Amino acid sequence: MSSEAATHPTYGNWRRPRRPGLGPLGLIGTFGVFGGLVLTLMASLISLRAALVVAVPTVVMLTPLALRTQDGRNVYQLVTLRVGWLRRKSKGAHLYVSGPMSARPGGRFRPPGLLNKVTATEGRDAYDRPFGVLHHPARNLYTIVLGCEPDGGALIDPDQVDVWVALWGEWLARLSHEPGLRGATVIVETAPDPGTRLAHEVLPRIHPDAPAAARAVMEEVVERYPTASSEMHTYVALTYGVPGGQRRKRDEVIADLAIRIPGLLSGLVAAGGGAAYPLSAERIAEVVRVAYDPAVAGDVLTARAQHGGTGLEWEDAGPAAAVETVGAYQHDSGVSRTWLMTLAPRGTVRSSVLRGMLEAAPGTRRKRVALVYRPIDPATSARIVESDRRSAQFMATSGKGMVQARAATEMRAAEQTAAEEASGAGLVEFSLMLTVTVDTMDELADASVAVRNLTAAARVLMRPADRMQAAAFTCTLPAGILPWEQTLVPHELQEAL
Repeated sequence: MSSEAATHPTYGNWRRPRRPGLGPLGLIGTFGVFGGLVLTLMASLISLRAALVVAVPTVVMLTPLALRTQDGRNVYQLVTLRVGWLRRKSKGAHLYVSGPMSARPGGRFRPPGLLNKVTATEGRDAYDRPFGVLHHPARNLYTIVLGCEPDGGALIDPDQVDVWVALWGEWLARLSHEPGLRGATVIVETAPDPGTRLAHEVLPRIHPDAPAAARAVMEEVVERYPTASSEMHTYVALTYGVPGGQRRKRDEVIADLAIRIPGLLSGLVAAGGGAAYPLSAERIAEVVRVAYDPAVAGDVLTARAQHGGTGLEWEDAGPAAAVETVGAYQHDSGVSRTWLMTLAPRGTVRSSVLRGMLEAAPGTRRKRVALVYRPIDPATSARIVESDRRSAQFMATSGKGMVQARAATEMRAAEQTAAEEASGAGLVEFSLMLTVTVDTMDELADASVAVRNLTAAARVLMRPADRMQAAAFTCTLPAGILPWEQTLVPHELQEAL
């Protein structure tokens, strides 16, 4: 390691999972090619016309599998996405209305879409702190949400930042050993400060006999400071599943989660998470409520400061109305658009690569950046690492020129990954999603330009989640929605495609 690398550490070495099969065809396409060749050869024994009858349909069916977009989707997947959108639109599934004036029973404001069947309960951890548990009955999954207040990088020594990054990597590695953990989502939410928090902290503390000049200064600070400040919240949603074949009651699952919470919180604190705590069911409902209706953020803060809570329940955390379009999601007092990561930063990056993306964006009502992690168990990690290592070695020894140079770099990265995995490091699949909420549809164009600048600075390639904006919006909420658990096509079959 060079002295410069030792002084200014860099990070990276992430790799996109390799798709099995020949080139862009995938595993199913590869089997189709070989199967088509065998059938064509057998048909050629009969006649040339029979061989053409077999070969032409095979080529027509396999060509869409070879044509892929920048994010790796083939023609069949694009067509399926558009057909699914047209079917939802024809059925009116892109519209949502709740409350007493809707046709839904109960007259309450339940969250829409993937959260409509979710129920919320509450438990107590080892320190008698309340924590909310969201139950997803369709997949029998349970989600807990942890909140933390990171210290940030201002006035922090670079050595301390490197230690935090290392401990964060260790915390992620521990997730692979968490029994039943299906996935984790880290959400960083930023919004302009409404000023209510500062007012509730400062104004009640002003002494009645304070000098007029001092009183005027404090009142001016309360009035002007929020215009240049923002609020930031960080949430960690952990989703657990019940092992197959086991029947566990909800109380047993909650008791099991209560035991794990202190250890998870201590890991977050060590990794620079600051004051970490579990979120109660009421706090989770408040976060979801504000996400769907940003205009009530100030009222929620005021009620929490004056009365110690809002009393909001999960059944009332959703919007009164929502409309999904191709490129946007309208909900109560906001309009949102969500982007999905298609390619992580290439090469090495600094620890501050996402700082600009995580900060508040001017001209937006709210912004959420969600890092979605899928831990891989140690046995599967070793198998994946060795497979990538063999593939990289084959490419490095079979190419020429620039291709061989790029393959050699891939081989060094694969060797380093194998060595780190053998020494106890964990392996996780990750993705990134970004949701921006503005007041009107006309402001989305400016928000898109701001997001494009933020992603360019972070060296991340992203695309809008067109025709699935409602589902993508839900995935960036601290509610435990894991994309791979909500697909109709199994994840293994998607990889084969």
